[in-house]
Amino acid sequence: VSPAADPAVISPQDPTLLIGSSLVATCTVSPDFPLKAEDLYWTLNGRRLPAASYAALGPSTLSVALARLNGSRQQSGDNLVCHSRDGGILAGSCLYVGLPPEKPVNITCWSKNMKDLTCKWAPGTEGETFLHTNYTLKYKRRWYGQDNTCQEYHTAGTYSCHIPKDLALFTPYEIWVEASNRLGVAVSDVVMLDILDVVTTDPPSDVHVSRVGDLEDQLSVRWSSPPALKDFLFQAKYQIQYRVEDSSEWKVVDDVGNQTSCRLAGLRPGTVYFVQVRCNPFSIYGSKKAGIWSDWSNPTAASTPRSERVAGGCDPKGGEQNTTLRRELKQFFGWVKKHAYGCSNLGIKLYDQWRVWLQKSHKARNQV
Repeated sequence: VSPAADPAVISPQDPTLLIGSSLVATCTVSPDFPLKAEDLYWTLNGRRLPAASYAALGPSTLSVALARLNGSRQQSGDNLVCHSRDGGILAGSCLYVGLPPEKPVNITCWSKNMKDLTCKWAPGTEGETFLHTNYTLKYKRRWYGQDNTCQEYHTAGTYSCHIPKDLALFTPYEIWVEASNRLGVAVSDVVMLDILDVVTTDPPSDVHVSRVGDLEDQLSVRWSSPPALKDFLFQAKYQIQYRVEDSSEWKVVDDVGNQTSCRLAGLRPGTVYFVQVRCNPFSIYGSKKAGIWSDWSNPTAASTPRSERVAGGCDPKGGEQNTTLRRELKQFFGWVKKHAYGCSNLGIKLYDQWRVWLQKSHKARNQV
């Protein structure tokens, strides 16, 4: 026997089929090998196929019928193998059974330095094709650019790609994704964007949370702007979220603006709070889109001072509340006469000082 001779040939070789299809494959032994059809059997992915699915089509040819095929167990194809009676492998074929790709959807992109761009997408409503599917991100300048292909895939997840450089500002880009496998090609809708509209940053750094003197219901939050916002093209707005230690529910403060500090009020005395901050840069030129929020900063914890007031008892009735309010207002204005000089000094700091004085006054009375 010639060393180069193949023991047998399977037909069709490495077919690609839709899920639910049927297949009849044949194994024909070479005349150089003394084997007959009755000396053969079939396996699929190592599992022996039943003899009832075989048919001898000649002295040295054995067929197998496969009905209603399921998707391939592995993207490299299912292994259909023809064996001799003693278990030896005579020939093999890969069955690629799956679905054509769906149109990729939900393309979103962001830039960290105004020169790069990272985009991600979803593979479609079903997603699984059971076949190896290639995804290619393409982009071009809207009116006069040529098609470009992204090269750095899987940088932000399975369905993502990073364009590291050579992108222009103040010009719209068209971006789309092409999906292809052995059964077809699908192309996403085109997304148009300007790099300046999708800039994001790292979370704000150096987040500090501290008490406001002895005020039992307030905390002060300070942070540093991300370095990327030092560019003159951008301004920033911030959000804060906070929660008590024993809760998973966050409360969001939206009206922080572009300040890098904020005071949280109306908090519970003697309670540990966790605080996070995030940033949304937006271009001072072009469109005023919503922008892309950064991730939240790592949680920072601080506690409010414990209340020194005597606990217990029922809530006062409305008349008692009004009496308390009039008494505290009278105390406040009396205190202001001694410590303020004109209306210009009636600021939040002065109010805080009075609150501290009032709490100390309550403490002194409770100790008597």
